[in-house]
Amino acid sequence: MPLLDLTRYDEELKRAIACGVEGVFSSGRFILGAVNTQFEKAFADRIGVRHALGVSSGTDALLVALMALGVGPGDEVITSPFSFFASAGVVSRLGGRPVFVDIEPDTFNVNADRLSAAITPRTKVIMPVHLYGQCADMDTIQEISGEIPIVEDACQAVGATQQRRTAGAMGKMGAFSFYPTKNLGGAGDAGAVTTDDDDLAALVSNLRLHGEAERYHHLRVGGNFRMDSVQAAVLLAKLPYLDAWTSRRIAIADRYGELLWDAEMSGRIALPTVAAGRRHVFHQYVVRVSDRDRVRQKLAEAGISTAVFYPVPFHLQECFADLGYREGDFPEAERAAKEVLALPMFPQLTDDEVGRVAEAVLAALS
Repeated sequence: MPLLDLTRYDEELKRAIACGVEGVFSSGRFILGAVNTQFEKAFADRIGVRHALGVSSGTDALLVALMALGVGPGDEVITSPFSFFASAGVVSRLGGRPVFVDIEPDTFNVNADRLSAAITPRTKVIMPVHLYGQCADMDTIQEISGEIPIVEDACQAVGATQQRRTAGAMGKMGAFSFYPTKNLGGAGDAGAVTTDDDDLAALVSNLRLHGEAERYHHLRVGGNFRMDSVQAAVLLAKLPYLDAWTSRRIAIADRYGELLWDAEMSGRIALPTVAAGRRHVFHQYVVRVSDRDRVRQKLAEAGISTAVFYPVPFHLQECFADLGYREGDFPEAERAAKEVLALPMFPQLTDDEVGRVAEAVLAALS
């Protein structure tokens, strides 16, 4: 049983993707062509913002958003110690300092009640991560942030909401990933930056083209952060399917919950928590198990693929040793890294397959 299967697309979607890609080749416009503009408008409408700018990856979406906000040497960016590496790596790439705030044990997102203590006069940006498909507590984060801009790391959370506000539309800017495994995935690396700010949108548009204002005339040093048109065509074809795919992910999560409920009640496993007022889109279905590695091995023997997102929190990564953190500084992130286990989750997973996974999990827990 795979963790994810990217081959189970229906024939209608396959034809739509093929048609879109053929259109790109017929146009001869492979970078920032007309289809890019079409996708950006459709995605902006989907998120509910004025602007969506396609870029080369989710990592570059985070990077160029921080560049647009002027993050540089000596600046601090507050974020989670428990996420995909890019959430902290992009800060260091700009010479800034990632400042970590421990996570909530149930949602795995930044504990907003601890945010105030991390803010200093050097805080340039607050960058909450909407991990696994569930929004961080944006109401509290926005209340605490004051005038400090918020960049939402929504790379795993397309379609997630809090109180009907959409991920990527609540902060000053949002960053999305369209890596193939994401809920809305391309045929390679791609991402997007979202914002309601006209000036920031124009700046990101300029930065993704090496800061070029007109051909070979540069206002600033930017980067090569462009989304290619093949990715835009694939994403435009897939976008109409996103709502149905999300509903199916939620249904699969509900079914897992039903089948594993008794195991949770007996304390053998902790199932995902959906916080009040939030729509979890289940990019990953992540449980907690105290003897994670043993359970994972048992599942592998039963033919069930799993994954660990993520085994080492940022403050214990070798590359961040100079930040001065040590083991014990963020106990919830450290405990999560030892216990989290992702079970198979993708919209085409059948009910029978969900049942097989749950049966194997129960056997592994016994």
